[in-house]
Amino acid sequence: MFKKFNFRDDVASQSQVKSSVQRAIRTKLLDQYPNLESVIEEVLPKKAHVVLVKCHEHINLLMLNNEILFFQHFDGPYYPTLRLVHKYPTLFPRVQVDRGAIKFILSGANIMAPGLTSAGAKMEEDLPGNSIATVYAEGKEHALSIGLLKMSTANIKQINKGIAVDNVHHLGDALWRTTIET
Repeated sequence: MFKKFNFRDDVASQSQVKSSVQRAIRTKLLDQYPNLESVIEEVLPKKAHVVLVKCHEHINLLMLNNEILFFQHFDGPYYPTLRLVHKYPTLFPRVQVDRGAIKFILSGANIMAPGLTSAGAKMEEDLPGNSIATVYAEGKEHALSIGLLKMSTANIKQINKGIAVDNVHHLGDALWRTTIET
């Protein structure tokens, strides 16, 4: 999604979010990520000036203090950025791949089921299909990628074939490299 993203060129509009819209966004985020409730005031304070950045290809970025916190494609779910996941690593659902998958994930490849079921990989949580998960690697402290599960973790274990996670945002992609200056 962010292979050729350029903040300066791809932004169509920026606007400050009204408080009523901000409340709706907070509610949607808490529904999507229940663990976020303990730190929601730190992540998205009620009185903060949240900016919604609309980009080409129907991508919306949610920014606070010139930092992109979440992004959304069309009216789909909100994905956390890797920078936010690195600040709050325990708040988001996670899966772990083996060491052999690292170089492929960092080049933007999707995560295949055998990479999540082999030795060194973990799927501790029972996650449904079409849910968002952070992707960690064996022996690494920080998340490598954010992805959308194509099937439930139970099905991944059972079928063990095909694409398990769609790689949406990874370390080193254009969104990761984006810095916003005032």
